[in-house]
Order: sequence, then structure tokens, then C-alpha cells
Amino acid sequence: MKPQKIKHKKPVRKAKYWLKEGLKFIVIITLFSLAVDYWRSQDMPKQAIPPLVTTTIKGDWVDIEKMSHEAPVLLYFWATWCPVCEFVSPSVDWLSSDHQVVSIAITSGEDERLNQFMKHKEYNFSVINDDKGAISQQWGVTATPSIFIVKNGEVSSITTGATTPMGLWLRLLFA
Repeated sequence: MKPQKIKHKKPVRKAKYWLKEGLKFIVIITLFSLAVDYWRSQDMPKQAIPPLVTTTIKGDWVDIEKMSHEAPVLLYFWATWCPVCEFVSPSVDWLSSDHQVVSIAITSGEDERLNQFMKHKEYNFSVINDDKGAISQQWGVTATPSIFIVKNGEVSSITTGATTPMGLWLRLLFA
């Protein structure tokens, strides 16, 4: 009696299967993420932005609308107490070396405390202190982190929650 050969799936077929499953997963996560972003951003400005002319915690004047006519601005609403911001802030800091980035620290304490936090984390992006939450309320921000891409005085993109450096970079690129 001849021993029967056991047929194994070919490695190529197996790789194709996992590639296909991986792509399905990425599409599902992307669609889910877009739906969550849409739902969370319902109360946020979609067209013309609320006026935001103020000073940073270091005393620099900031005019978001004026800046946005020069190049897209990444406007980052965050907080020192936000656990998700711990993961997003390094990406924002990385982008700030080549792009216009302004952040709004929501109810995170006094300027001195924020300066110490920024120094400790070695972040270099501009920070506006929204200690009473008035700016975030004016912009309709209800979740941190929230990120707006502003171009020519209008919001071109909004995202909330965790995001990747590549996702932020692409939003700025296609603004």
C-alpha cells in the first residue's frame, strides 16, 4: 500500500488569504474611524472658522485665520490630563518642525504649569492656554484630542481621538 501524500496549502495561497483579510480589516477600521469622526464633529465649525487672535503661553501673537492664508494650519485641541493625547502629541510635535501648528490646551492649569509640562515632554509646538474652556466651546470641541486643519480661513478637515503621524501629514498635504 502506498502512503498517501498530505496536501498542504501553498504558501502563496496562504499569503494571499492573509493579505486579503488584512485589507478588509483596514477598510473596516477606516470606515469606522470616519463614521466616529463625522459623529463627533457635528457641532464643530465646517466652513468659516471662529475668530482666534490671542497670545501663546510664551507671549507670541497668533492669528489662525491670517496664518491659514499663508499655509494650512494644524489646530490641535488637547489637555495635559488626556490619556489619548499622550500618544498624539509626539506626532503633532514632529509635524511642528515643518508645518504651522498651534495647540489649544484645554483646562490644563496656569501658563507656568503648561510651560513646565511642555519642557518636561520636550514639545516645541505653540500652546494657547484655554484654562476656562471658552475657546474649545466656541469651536464646538467636546472630545480630546480634536484636530482641525484650517486653510484660507476655513476648516478643511476635522479628526478626533487617536491618529497617526502619517494621517496628520496627509491631512495637511491634501488641505
